[in-house]
Amino acid sequence: MGSLESGISLMRAGSRNERYPFLSRPRSRFSRFLLFKKLDYLQWICTVVVFLFFAVFFQMFLPVSVMDKSQESLLDDKDVVFGELMYLKEMGGLDFGEDIRLEPCKLLEKFQRENKEVNLHSSSGFNQSQHRFQYRKPQLALVFADLLVEPQQLLMVTIATALKEIGYEIQVYSLEDGPVHNVWQRIGVPVTIVNEIGVDWLNYDGILVSSLEAKSVFSSFMQEPFKSLPLIWTIHERALAVRSRKYTSSGHIELVNDWKKVFNRATVVVFPNYALPMIYSTFDAGNYYVIPGSPAEVWKGENEMNLSKDNQRMKMGYGPDEVLIAIVGSQFMYRGLWLEHALILQALLPLFADFTSDNNSNSHPKIVVLSSDSTSNYSMAVERIALNLRYPSGVVKHVAVDGDVDNVLSMTDLVLYGSFLEEPSFPEVLIKAMCLGKPIIAPDLSNIRKYVDDRVNGYLFPKENIRVLTQIIMQVISKGKLSSLARNIASIGRGTVKNLMVQETVEGYALLLENVLTLPSEVAPPKAIIGLPSKLKEEWQWNLFEDFLNSTLEDRSSKFLNKLEEQWNHSRREKFGSLIAMNDSFSYEIWEEEKKMHIINTKRRREEQELKDRTDQPRGTWEDVYRNAKRADRARNELHERDERELERTGQPLCIYEPYFGEGTWPFLHQNSLYRGIGLSSKGRRPRMDDVDGPSRLQLLNNPYYRDTLGEYGAFFAIANRIDRLHRNAWIGFQSWRATARKASLSEIAETSLLDAIEKRKYGDALYFWVRMDMDPRNSLHQNFWSFCDAINAGNCKFAFSVTLKRMYGIKHDLNSLPSMPEDGGTWSVMQSWALPTKSFLEFVMFSRMFVDALDAQMYDEHHQSGQCYLSFSKDKHCYSRVLELLINVWAYHSARRMVYVNPETGVMQEYHKFKGRRGKMWVKWFSFSTLKAMDEDLAEEADSEHPKRRWLWPSTGEIIWQGVLERERNLRNQQKEKRKQKSKDKQERMRHKHHQKALGKYVKPLPEDMENSNSTMVISN
Repeated sequence: MGSLESGISLMRAGSRNERYPFLSRPRSRFSRFLLFKKLDYLQWICTVVVFLFFAVFFQMFLPVSVMDKSQESLLDDKDVVFGELMYLKEMGGLDFGEDIRLEPCKLLEKFQRENKEVNLHSSSGFNQSQHRFQYRKPQLALVFADLLVEPQQLLMVTIATALKEIGYEIQVYSLEDGPVHNVWQRIGVPVTIVNEIGVDWLNYDGILVSSLEAKSVFSSFMQEPFKSLPLIWTIHERALAVRSRKYTSSGHIELVNDWKKVFNRATVVVFPNYALPMIYSTFDAGNYYVIPGSPAEVWKGENEMNLSKDNQRMKMGYGPDEVLIAIVGSQFMYRGLWLEHALILQALLPLFADFTSDNNSNSHPKIVVLSSDSTSNYSMAVERIALNLRYPSGVVKHVAVDGDVDNVLSMTDLVLYGSFLEEPSFPEVLIKAMCLGKPIIAPDLSNIRKYVDDRVNGYLFPKENIRVLTQIIMQVISKGKLSSLARNIASIGRGTVKNLMVQETVEGYALLLENVLTLPSEVAPPKAIIGLPSKLKEEWQWNLFEDFLNSTLEDRSSKFLNKLEEQWNHSRREKFGSLIAMNDSFSYEIWEEEKKMHIINTKRRREEQELKDRTDQPRGTWEDVYRNAKRADRARNELHERDERELERTGQPLCIYEPYFGEGTWPFLHQNSLYRGIGLSSKGRRPRMDDVDGPSRLQLLNNPYYRDTLGEYGAFFAIANRIDRLHRNAWIGFQSWRATARKASLSEIAETSLLDAIEKRKYGDALYFWVRMDMDPRNSLHQNFWSFCDAINAGNCKFAFSVTLKRMYGIKHDLNSLPSMPEDGGTWSVMQSWALPTKSFLEFVMFSRMFVDALDAQMYDEHHQSGQCYLSFSKDKHCYSRVLELLINVWAYHSARRMVYVNPETGVMQEYHKFKGRRGKMWVKWFSFSTLKAMDEDLAEEADSEHPKRRWLWPSTGEIIWQGVLERERNLRNQQKEKRKQKSKDKQERMRHKHHQKALGKYVKPLPEDMENSNSTMVISN
């Protein structure tokens, strides 16, 4: 079981002659069968004679095109491959030999090895032991495309019933409703029809998705923050594997790549048989796994038993009273298949001894050899084999089937499995035959003998002794009819196959979940599957589907793929426009128009360049250019932020920020003026929203490691960094998007109540919170503060707090450095949903920066290198984020802040941990503003003056401010001011002592011509 290592897991043995000497090379399976098994002498001689005859026959009578092929080239014929597996030959990655072996990746062993390494590292890498608390059950989400009646629903109901029994809590989600909704409710599983609001998948420890039709749900799982959730995808349809060949041949590579992304997202892709992983090898990402077993064939058999097959027999040329024997085999075509068919036909020959004198073939039993080879070559071979064995004419017939053998099997009377190939599970063709109530005869292979008892629910014969098969066939068919014993055995077999491989299926899923899921420390591990009641793993839950067994099964997967292709073609036409509508044909008119436009644009650019060269350009310094660019950027940013919500937010006393990471959180974010989003990553921000870009305000968030470990604290530090440039409200709040998903966010009534209390200063400098610890699903036992903190941090929360506070305050001696959080009947804040005065928030951030720095100093080396930390049982990128989740309570309690709970629905407020009960318990000295400010200035002086080269987190979490920085900035401002004054004085002095050039002469303006003429006239008149 597992995945195909390189996309194709069938290995050939065709090149073994090159690796082994002639005498020492491994012999084929049939060589070992014929030469080294204890057969009687006469049978051995007959087998050798038949083999030699057929060797000559294949050289003399097959068509020239086949006869000229070497033994190796025969295998390269694509028609040799069965049904959907035919395209594997065309890919050049599959070559059938005499031996077919499935060599999957050890996917389960890989998970087991990783879990073992984690356990060994956690036990040896940390000095602190870890503990698991059993506060809640592991949560699973089952996702379906719809709740219509189908065998896959029966399979998942059976699995869910068993998983609930061993300790899992299950929730069903479906895109559409259906009749099976009531079935899930009967077994106590809640059902939710998924709408546009979305689902917080982080509430679940694992996701199980069923069928190809649930593909649309993967859009959520492929986005942050749900990309790392364990996801198991069960596929039972063949339709996509068949379509993928058409997509590749027609050039629809984008559609194939889209499906590949979906397959890559799944942690494990589960198939019910070993053929499906091979025909889906195009999408293999190394995550394929096989859990054999499905009620689909039994369900189909129940419906087909009620249909008359006489018309089908007439179409095939058989009478209703004739005994029809079907020879079936492995679903693969391989070299030794024709020899196996020859041996089986030879064993059946004595059945026709009584009919040798009767030339009328209509009175004989008929034999149908079923295979996937649709060429005439193999049909000719089968007919020639029958002729040389002296079968009556028309008795033996080869029928080619394309994977669906139900119609042929339903009209037969006896099914004989004629393959000696050891397959990894019970052959599917025998399941089909037993479901149809047909007696079966098969060799005693290990995976057949496991489920078939000889002469109880079927017939078995040793593959080393073909003569036993002859004896069995003579007992099963007597006087041209099936014996009554054979009919009884077939009836028992039909009852056996009804619940075949239920135990393997249930145990397979339980074992897979055990190795794939990484459970938090507060989750109780499930019970061992061995303790499951036998009834739950021996029968499918048929009793829940009694009313639906007669319903007709439709091929919904093909309809779904057709609809998906139509949508893809429509989007492709919209993307490429009319060029696709014209089948990408060349248009001369479009080319001419494009050429004219190019000439016009070139001419216009040349004219503009010439005019630009003739115009005097103003020159300036680089400082002027930089200053103008910064001024334009600020103007553009201010213009962007001053939208309608920003203007409304300016006049409010409170602004609540909602930190988020990834598009999966968008449905849970508010869009009114009271709230504002802050993205922890530049990618995945909401379009056309005035959300704050966290990484642009705090460069530390560009580091994925700290973005994950800090969580919401990354948003706290980003907002507090130069807060006056962003936040201008008197109060500040934060709310987790997960609180909205849990329906614990503030309602409109609660928002109004909170704003009213803030404006009236009802509780003064207080911490308002609206998600309480005693209502958290992780705290179902209502434990106290430190017990709950230990439960969600592998039992090491108190140790982490103690060591961190010692390091933060520089305490050298061993004292009890754990602040008391008493049980006084109150509750505490969780999920980072609270509000504070802005001034108090900055004080809290000052404390948090030092606490996080001390915590990171003891965690970073080990966690960054191996992904392990003693606060979690598994590799956890959110290592100490659960410790930081509760830090606000410690600071608020010991810094003498009032703590007020706001009911998120009604807005009713209640104060907890009142000052009277805190006397003598608070660490006021350690949490006072003066102490924290002095510590902050010491760290700032060290970072600013000494510039330590060691790795140090604190300077990257915010501003570095101390008295020296303020004095340096003041001195710098004074220097700049003096410099400007000096420049002004120098300019005035230059103007005062500026040398002025004397005029060369006095300019006399000439008189106008009219005046000259008038003067001359006056002189003459005198």
